[in-house]
Amino acid sequence: QVQLVESGGGLVQPGGSLRLSCTGSITITSIYAVTWYRQAAGKEREMVATSFSGGTASYGDSVRGRFTISRDNAKNTVDLQMNSLKPEDTALYYCQTNGFLGSENGRGQGTQVTVSS
Repeated sequence: QVQLVESGGGLVQPGGSLRLSCTGSITITSIYAVTWYRQAAGKEREMVATSFSGGTASYGDSVRGRFTISRDNAKNTVDLQMNSLKPEDTALYYCQTNGFLGSENGRGQGTQVTVSS
């Protein structure tokens, strides 16, 4: 199973931006699907964005138009650019990979994002 590590979380004011990165123990930018999820305290997990190896992406309704997911082959990261952040974006964000091989599947520990004034 691939080992994933997220980074880039922190405290930001409403309206601000953060960029999260997910990297792994293998070349994650070639994996079929890499998804950012989030889970706020007391709430269910929510799909934020998925990047597919063919170049397409999908977004959750609550973040569409504000967040952008992208793959950086040079850095071996899948990044999540988050703009116009709202307090309701506060959550633990983690990445998950789903590939054609079992060895390509994994989930990171997460990075905390807190949006507060």
